[in-house]
Amino acid sequence: QFYQVAHNFLPSDGVATYVNTGNWSTKAIAEARRYGGVQVAASSEDAQFSYIPSEAGWDVAEDSVYLHYTSNNTIFGTQYRTEPTVSMPLVCDASSDFLSRPLDLDRYGLIYAGAQKNIGPAGATVVLVRDDFLQTRRADLPTMMDYGTHAAKLFNTPPVFAVYMVEKVLRWLDDLGGIPAIQVVNQQKADLLYGRIDRTAFYSGTARADSRSLMNVTFRLPSAELDAQFIAEAKANHLLNLKGYRTVGGIRASIYNACPMEAVEALVSFMDDFEAANG
Repeated sequence: QFYQVAHNFLPSDGVATYVNTGNWSTKAIAEARRYGGVQVAASSEDAQFSYIPSEAGWDVAEDSVYLHYTSNNTIFGTQYRTEPTVSMPLVCDASSDFLSRPLDLDRYGLIYAGAQKNIGPAGATVVLVRDDFLQTRRADLPTMMDYGTHAAKLFNTPPVFAVYMVEKVLRWLDDLGGIPAIQVVNQQKADLLYGRIDRTAFYSGTARADSRSLMNVTFRLPSAELDAQFIAEAKANHLLNLKGYRTVGGIRASIYNACPMEAVEALVSFMDDFEAANG
């Protein structure tokens, strides 16, 4: 999708604006530059992508065909609190927080999301595209890369099992009360975990407080040795996959839609015990 968005909508003599808040937006920018001009409105790379840049300081090209942003940054644990307010259509990589909270769809030209966080198993990707934005795509596109091809009909054999599982997840979400209901649960889980991190100085969050993600909670202990010990002992207590992304280290708890409150409560209880023994 990094490639396909620009391939469809960025003319060689045009410009698109991107906001750089981590690895995935960096990759999206690199792909877009294959096709046309890219204006980077803002970047949080100066502080290791630990915050979402304030929109007040963005440098947005007025003639941009779209503004692209990554709504949640899994590696660094940051997330946009609100959707950007700009005059051009929004394009969003919502892979890691899609279906976790309501979106104002009228503000978007296109939203794309890999299934593997909140929607279903890897192998499927969701793309939502407004018809008026779709009509602005280039005319010389290869058939398979043309969003119009896939909007018109089922063009190729889909990953049937992945699509089947997506349907099951959507029914589960609907039975819970839909997106507004899961938003409440996600906020409660994040509040509990961030509350524990902030309670003492033993744990320290790595994302700025006003940019914290409700999906990926990143934090550290007083030393890298304690980080490693925490991860090992957590695994022995059936708390898995808490190691931070390989390029940044630390601890990362991913609490996507399917993560129950009981799992977060168990992690918080373990954090209490670990600090009591090692603090």
